[in-house]
Amino acid sequence: MKEFLIGRNDAGQRLDRFAAKAAPLLPSSLLQKYIRRKDVKINGRPARGDARLCEGDVVRMYIPDEFFDRPTEQNAWRAVTAPRLDVVYEDENILLVNKRPGMLCHSAGEWTWDTLIAHIQAYLRAKGEWDPAAENSFAPALCNRIDRNTGGIVIAAKNAAALRVMDEKVRAREIEKTYLCAVTGVPKPAAGRLEGYLFKDAKKNQVYVYDAPRTGARTAVTEYRTLAVQNGLALMECRLITGRTHQIRAQFAHAGWPLLGDGKYGRERDNRQFDQKGQALCSWQLRFAFTTPAGALDYLNGQTFRAPVPDFVEKYFKSAKFD
Repeated sequence: MKEFLIGRNDAGQRLDRFAAKAAPLLPSSLLQKYIRRKDVKINGRPARGDARLCEGDVVRMYIPDEFFDRPTEQNAWRAVTAPRLDVVYEDENILLVNKRPGMLCHSAGEWTWDTLIAHIQAYLRAKGEWDPAAENSFAPALCNRIDRNTGGIVIAAKNAAALRVMDEKVRAREIEKTYLCAVTGVPKPAAGRLEGYLFKDAKKNQVYVYDAPRTGARTAVTEYRTLAVQNGLALMECRLITGRTHQIRAQFAHAGWPLLGDGKYGRERDNRQFDQKGQALCSWQLRFAFTTPAGALDYLNGQTFRAPVPDFVEKYFKSAKFD
């Protein structure tokens, strides 16, 4: 139980809004449940969520102490009461999850509990596969990341040994990732390579593509092939030879075929015409292509996993077929 004396700066607030600030790890749905159960009181009496607080009031919240902790990336899982995961593959060592567009892999800037890693940790805690109280330092972790507005497969390690191996394989580029995207226009040739030099402006979170080497720019190579063409759009399959920030988005835009729905590198008129509000990009396929020993994860070598076909394929390329 926590008790709060309402001062001048908190007076006039609704009870539920004050309680949400006082217990930052408590999901709003659970807070409303505690209020309905009369576990949140003003001056010793149960109160409605819309009750207005007055200076001098005493608010008592009969809620587990863990919800009052300062929110951090490490404890965000506590706020996830119903983990939402689309599991592509799972075993005792790793978890492959299809991240939905719009979800952050980790909190960035402003803190939020609604991240992929928080949902994964809450999921494993609920399954009894991770007990934070029994661990000195380890917590399930992501081995790769994709942009907030990109959907697709993300790898999570359930134990420290798996994390070490998978981190090494990601750095050594022994995991092949294939993306699907919809671009405006019809690329010519239908299959090929996009090669250039990407310079990242960290302040703007934007990259610029150049055809010749430039100070601070890094080589970027993307292989692509056209899977379908319909209504002036093309469905592309892309394989990253390098892994740079916004690589696919920036390189296709530089080539004259920007991604549909891309608000940063795309064409607003095309996005409006096709009513596409998010970038049509998905990290669709993942293949473990180990060329060096992988220890306890050797059994994964050669295996390929796919996420569900993304919505933009169903929307714009109903006749598309995949190998």
